Amino acid sequence: MAEPSPVSNSPLVVTDGERNYTLFVLVLVFTSSHVDRQIMGILGQPIKEALAISDTQLGLLTGIMFAVFYATLGMPMAMWADRRNRRNLIAFSVFVWSFMTALCGAANTFSQLLLARIGVGVGEAGSNPPSHSMIADLYPPHKRATAMAIFGTGVNWGILLGFLIGGWINEWYGWRVAFVVVGLPGLLIAALVRFTVKEPARGYSEQLTERLPPPPFWSVVKFMAANPILRNIVAAGTLVAFAGYASVIWIPIYLVRIHGMGTGETGTYLALLIGIGGAIGIYIGGRISDHLAATRGLHWPAWVAAIVSVISIPFLYVAFFAETSNAALLAYVIPAALGTVYIASGFSIIQNQTPVEMRSVAAAINLFILNIVGLGIGPFSVGFFSDFFEPTYGVDSLRYALLSTLSVVALGSWYYFRAGIHLRRFENISMKVPVQNN
Repeated sequence: MAEPSPVSNSPLVVTDGERNYTLFVLVLVFTSSHVDRQIMGILGQPIKEALAISDTQLGLLTGIMFAVFYATLGMPMAMWADRRNRRNLIAFSVFVWSFMTALCGAANTFSQLLLARIGVGVGEAGSNPPSHSMIADLYPPHKRATAMAIFGTGVNWGILLGFLIGGWINEWYGWRVAFVVVGLPGLLIAALVRFTVKEPARGYSEQLTERLPPPPFWSVVKFMAANPILRNIVAAGTLVAFAGYASVIWIPIYLVRIHGMGTGETGTYLALLIGIGGAIGIYIGGRISDHLAATRGLHWPAWVAAIVSVISIPFLYVAFFAETSNAALLAYVIPAALGTVYIASGFSIIQNQTPVEMRSVAAAINLFILNIVGLGIGPFSVGFFSDFFEPTYGVDSLRYALLSTLSVVALGSWYYFRAGIHLRRFENISMKVPVQNN
C-alpha cells in the first residue's frame, strides 16, 4: 500500500484575504471561459447567414465538436493537476482559449471556424477541475456550496458579458470583431493568475498534514462508479446541463429568428435575465444549500437542485411557445434565475464525497460526462431536430426542438432526488457508527 506523503512543503496557513482573492480570480477565470464559450449563442444567427450553414452545423460549432475536445482533454489535465501546480495549469489554459477565441474572428469558412472553436475547447479543458480542487482546499465542507456558488456565478457573468458585448459589437462592427474584443482580455487574466495567485496546500481546509499519492485514473473511475451518491449526482447534473446548455445557445437564436429581435436587444435582455438574475439565483441557492445542510442534513443541497429544476419546466414551455418576444422574455425570467443553481450543489457534493488525492480527477470525470452529453449533445440535438422538423413546421421548428429538452430536465430532477435519498442514508449510517477513542 502506498505510503502517505506530505500535502505540501508550504505552511498550512491561508489568510481570509488570500482565500477570498483566490476565489475572486477563479471567478474571473470561469467568467472568461463562459464569455468565450457562450458568445456563440448571440452570434449564432449572423454566423449562420454569413457562412451559409445549417442549424445542424451550427449545433456542431456550439456543441459536440467543442465538447469532445474540452471534455476528453480535461481528464489528463486533471491528473496532471492532482500531481503538479494547479495555478500554472489554469494560467496556461486561459491564455490558450483566449487566443483561440480571438482567432475565431479570422475564420472565413465553416471548417476554419470549427477548428478555432476546437482550439477554445482544448484551452478550456485545463481550467475547471484544478479550480474545483483549489476551492475544496480553501473552504471546509460546510462552506463549499456557497464557495462553489460564488465560483459558479462565472457562468452568469460570462453569459452577461458575452451576450451584451457580443450582441452590440455585432450590430456595430460585425461578429468577427466581437470574437476579438471578448478574446483578448483573457490574456491579461492569464497573467493575473500566474503572477498573483498562490497555490494552496492540498487538504488545507481539512487540516491534513499528509495524504496518499494520487491514485491511477481507473481507480478514481471505480470509486465514483461504486458510490451511489456520486452516480446519481453525475447523472442529474448531466441531464440538467443538457437542457441548460441547449437553452442558453438557442434561446437568443430563437428570439432573433422567430421574434425578429436584433442581436443587441436580445443580448441586453438575456444579459440581465441570465447574467444578473442567474448570478443572484445561484448565489442564493448556494447559501440556502449550505444553511439546510448545516441545519437539516447534507442531503438537502441535492434536493434544492431537484426542486428548482422542476419549477423551471412550465416556465420554459411558455417561453418556447410564446406569441410575442415580451411574453417569451417574461416567462424566461424564472428559468434564467434558477438555471445554474444545480452547479453549486453538484460540485460541492462531489468534492465532499471524494478524497483529497483524487478531487481534480473526480471533477474532470464529472465534467467529461456532463460536457459530452450536456454541452455537446444538448445544443447539437436542438439544431438537428430543428432541421428535422423544418419541412413540417417551418420557422417554428426551433420551438419544437427546444420543447424536446423539457423531459430531460424532469429526469435530471429525479436523479437529484435519488442522490438526496442516498446522502440521507449515508448520514444515518454515519451517525450510528461509534467514534473510536485513541
